[in-house]
Amino acid sequence: MAIMEVIMPKMGESIMEATVLNWLKKPGDYVEADEFILEVATDKIDTEVPSPVSGYLQKIIIPVGEIATIGKAICVIDSTENSAEPSPSTSTVTMFPQHEELALLTDVSLGILGQNEEKSNPWISPLIKQICLQENVTQRELSTIKGSGLDQRVTKKDVLNYIAVRNSKRMIASGTLSQGPGLRLPGDVVIEMDRMRKMISERMVDSKRIAPHVTSFLEADMTAMVTWRETEKANFLAKYKEPITYTPLLIMATAKALKDFPGMNISVEGNYLVQHEQINIGMAVALPNGNLIVPVIHEVDKLSLLELTKKVNDLSNRARLNKLTPFDLEGGTYSISNIGSFGNLMGTPIIVQPQVGILAFGVIEKKPAVISGPQGDQIAIRQKMFISHSYDHRVIDGSLGGGFLKRVSDYLEKFNISDHEL
Repeated sequence: MAIMEVIMPKMGESIMEATVLNWLKKPGDYVEADEFILEVATDKIDTEVPSPVSGYLQKIIIPVGEIATIGKAICVIDSTENSAEPSPSTSTVTMFPQHEELALLTDVSLGILGQNEEKSNPWISPLIKQICLQENVTQRELSTIKGSGLDQRVTKKDVLNYIAVRNSKRMIASGTLSQGPGLRLPGDVVIEMDRMRKMISERMVDSKRIAPHVTSFLEADMTAMVTWRETEKANFLAKYKEPITYTPLLIMATAKALKDFPGMNISVEGNYLVQHEQINIGMAVALPNGNLIVPVIHEVDKLSLLELTKKVNDLSNRARLNKLTPFDLEGGTYSISNIGSFGNLMGTPIIVQPQVGILAFGVIEKKPAVISGPQGDQIAIRQKMFISHSYDHRVIDGSLGGGFLKRVSDYLEKFNISDHEL
């Protein structure tokens, strides 16, 4: 009988742990090799984890709502068919050969729950005990919480939701609900941030705390690019079966400028600067739930316009369907945000750490402009767009940040399809 511990695989660069969202199988179920057995959430992406072997799921080690550490066991599978009882000896199976041994949650004081109560409810995890201890949740309160996890176990989310509702009721009873910065009025609905919104919030605050942001602005004449796209977009779609948006054109201009200004294609590591050879550009994608994710297009400068268009369309579609992989989100060296798709004129984007800059492209609008020609200065209708460049003033000064922005604008204004390989 082959009893095997399934190890949490490496999920991507710098990811050390994941939260178990849902077990797709329950103990006793048969699973095929490579069949998905659970869903997890990392600090970058939600994804599914496959089984490395065929067999019966004997035991779930990490329940819903708890933390699975990369390199640690998450469940036990009996790979011998028709087996009913587990063997006392187990072997370990890793889903990928590379992983780091990392410490899981340490034991915490049982505190309010007490030693006897742990015996009466063996499914209360150390993490939940710690939360209860910090928030003064008694055993009696805990017993009233309806669990949403496997076999109706109480999860971290269940406890946090209970605490939020309990605290609101206490504020109402004390008459403090409408006082101070946390203003609430009759009829208000309190909505807890979802996991991704909390993560985005933390990262934005961290970025502003870490890097002193400076933002430069420039208005680019997009007439040549707009004229080409409006003329060719139908032919492009018919010929290549891909819609051509402005995003790949903006990314291509950014990549060219990064080659000209390699000092912008760096990361900060403490007192060191890391100069990147690869040009990997992240593009902000708005999700249907209002959250934001930044998938990465790797080695943009090596892609043709058609290849880049396919990459942009594929990543955008999979992002909105929650089908991105960990690889799709790692390795970014610079980022852009096409806020013009929301009709915004300009913005002051926040840097994706540890990168040192980010561009925001505004909406393209027709405007009267003065142009110089053989007959002298003339007023003409031009397609104009504001570009915003936020950069880390610890390591990027105005000459570099402003020069890079101007070079991006130059490439956009001088757009000629003959300069691009399709």
